[in-house]
Amino acid sequence: MDNPKTGKVKKQTPAEKGKQKRDYWVPKIFLMSIIISAMFSLVSSNVLEGAGYFIAFSLLAAFILIGILFDIVGVSVTVADERPFHSMAAHGEKSAACALRLIRNAEKVSNVCNDVVGDIAGIVSGSTAAVIVSKLCSAFRLDSVMLSLFISALVSGLTIGGKAIGKKIAINNSTQVVHTAARVLHVIRRK
Repeated sequence: MDNPKTGKVKKQTPAEKGKQKRDYWVPKIFLMSIIISAMFSLVSSNVLEGAGYFIAFSLLAAFILIGILFDIVGVSVTVADERPFHSMAAHGEKSAACALRLIRNAEKVSNVCNDVVGDIAGIVSGSTAAVIVSKLCSAFRLDSVMLSLFISALVSGLTIGGKAIGKKIAINNSTQVVHTAARVLHVIRRK
């Protein structure tokens, strides 16, 4: 009972319901960040343990690419228009409903893609680069400071440059990117 005099329960307005849902978002995204970070770190440490240089550099490239791809999806969802997906849904495209959900939840999707996955990929790629530097220095007795500077600069350049190119792709091709992401999610959900 919200009103003790009348005994009536006050109905929540849509804004109050939305605020209630947002209140759960922060703890949810916090836990999601911890889980994704743990998974990335676990994969990185398991793969790098005893791995050769080719595998180590491939893993580093994969983390950089994951960060760039998720950044593209996050930006695309924020700039995409719903109209093409309404048309696709009317023509029976099964992934169109998923695309519409992505666009309607652009704030959360962007947060997960850009901030959670993108930032974690950046952090893990940095730690992967540090492991590679350590391996190279111990194997070839190289100057660790110079090698560390070179590899960290290279990783930063590839990440930032890749994301800059990705943002242009995301803005110019947002419908195709969102449609592709929705198709992938639709397939995953069906399985």
